[in-house]
Amino acid sequence: MAVEQQTRDVPIEAKRGVIYDRNGQDLAVSAACYSVWVRPSEIQNDGKTAEKKAANLEAHIDALAKALNMDRDVIKAAATKKQSLVKVAKYLEKETAEKVRAEKIPGVQITEDVKRYYPLGAFASHLLGSVTDDNAGLSGIELKYNQYLSGISGRWIKNTDSAGNDLSHGVEKYYRAEDGLNLVLTIDEVIQHYVEKTLAEAKEASGADRVMCIMMEPKTGYILAMAVDPDFDPNNPRVPLDDAEAAYVESLSEKEKLDYWNKMWRNPIVSDVYEPGSTSKLLTTAIALEENLTSLDDTFVCNYTYQVAGVTLHCWRTGRPHGHETLMEAVGNSCNPVFSTLAQRTGKEKFYEYMQLFGMTEKTGIDYPGEGGSIVYKPDKTGPVELTTMSYGQGIAVTMLQQITAICSLGNDGKLMQPRLVKALKDSDGNTVKEFEPTIVRQVVSEKTASEMCKIMEYVVSAGGGGGAKVPGYRVGGKTGTANKPSQGKYSSETYSSFIGMAPMDDPQIAMLIVVDNPKGTKFGSVVAAPYAKEILQDTLRYLQIKPRYTDEEKVQLKNQMITVPQVTGNSYSEAIGILGGSSLKYTVSPAATTNEDFIVVDQYPKAGEKISAGGTVYLYRE
Repeated sequence: MAVEQQTRDVPIEAKRGVIYDRNGQDLAVSAACYSVWVRPSEIQNDGKTAEKKAANLEAHIDALAKALNMDRDVIKAAATKKQSLVKVAKYLEKETAEKVRAEKIPGVQITEDVKRYYPLGAFASHLLGSVTDDNAGLSGIELKYNQYLSGISGRWIKNTDSAGNDLSHGVEKYYRAEDGLNLVLTIDEVIQHYVEKTLAEAKEASGADRVMCIMMEPKTGYILAMAVDPDFDPNNPRVPLDDAEAAYVESLSEKEKLDYWNKMWRNPIVSDVYEPGSTSKLLTTAIALEENLTSLDDTFVCNYTYQVAGVTLHCWRTGRPHGHETLMEAVGNSCNPVFSTLAQRTGKEKFYEYMQLFGMTEKTGIDYPGEGGSIVYKPDKTGPVELTTMSYGQGIAVTMLQQITAICSLGNDGKLMQPRLVKALKDSDGNTVKEFEPTIVRQVVSEKTASEMCKIMEYVVSAGGGGGAKVPGYRVGGKTGTANKPSQGKYSSETYSSFIGMAPMDDPQIAMLIVVDNPKGTKFGSVVAAPYAKEILQDTLRYLQIKPRYTDEEKVQLKNQMITVPQVTGNSYSEAIGILGGSSLKYTVSPAATTNEDFIVVDQYPKAGEKISAGGTVYLYRE
């Protein structure tokens, strides 16, 4: 008993490693704080008589509860436990710790501690994740790299008298804590800010349930930004940022709260699947080009309806078929019959072979927890109709991460890269312990096919329905997508509306995928996704100091602030608004159309070729 009373075993918390962005910006740090411990055997035995000990215990409990601003019963329960040492409070500010120290309560110890702190609040929350009350990784990067970040706690064992003073001939052992390693991420804090700002705008404008975006370097697989809106504050991860949602969570049962938190912390970009819709037409085209089943000179005819294994299918464009079109025009028009033709030429076995090569049937192996896997028809269950729907992104569900990784190979001479979030591990002195180099997974298509696909993607933005993502001075390529969400065995009216793209297309430096989940009102990817992709691309290209190279027409437009009205008569409404968006022009429909109705534009004013001020309005007429 004497040895136990004279021995102080003080835990020394290891400092959790810092998480930096690629440029050294602090994203997660360990802030100094304090913990209060109680030795029940000492606080209960302050006095010579039983009555005095009981009275002093009550007084000490009152003083401690007041200093800590805690419930008295909680303090008493800790002070009367049958343990040698009990932690009463943690993560205290220095001022509070000094109040406790001033009370000079027997058996009460104060230790310096560390608390995880995210200086930018909700910034990159789904990517970073958060920690538990014990400073262990709970989700995200914090969980994936917990063994490197956490370090090893130390201990200070010494002999003291009843007042806590060191004994002159006492034994003292000090086991130094080993701090955790620091992480250097691939993301760029500035680009992440651009993305988060724009996602908030897109969500408010579209009324969507959520908006998600991932940006990647095609040549390295390094992720530049990853964001989901709505997000959460990892400093207080169990309380939603929205006050109404926070009140709702408080009304839930413990099990319901746990389900809600897990859903709030879950990163849908990595863990959830979605039907990519027309953005997958880029892969179908690449497959056919690689197998020499089509070429840039190939021509097709769209008659609206077409037969597949006795089943009548139709192009998405109602009212007027696309008619004669080249391969490049077919991708720009997003013409379903053409992709059905390409898929049937390819055949089931070869199509599945390329799905595997593009990584659509396997996980990417990203250094992040909880990666989801795709949902693809089994080959023996796939007939001509299923193959057709897969060719234009329906009947197949993939993660956003899989989709952008596959498309990035087209901007990297056909080489598929492994996506990565952490570049290096460093010690507390800044020395690199381990560095992660870009990893080539495999060569998927030839350089020739990749180059042709870059030309096609650029055409879609410069002259097709992806015009809303066009950035003056830069060669942007991409593809929009609008896919109805499956529900209870059929497709609902809710959509995933998206845009995937790269820039500059002569030497792609950045790629991005933005997905708007269930927008209200207008649902076309050309409207609810592409313009926000443009905003992000424009900010990022300038930040990366990639110099713009304006065409002669763009130079004239910039000088005179006058825009040449493009030809949109004969196009569908969804195509027309994308083309007008690429020319920085607004539009008005007459007679007014319901927001989700697609139709053929039968006339326009001003006419094609006329010049109007930048930001001017073009009137679209429907039957």
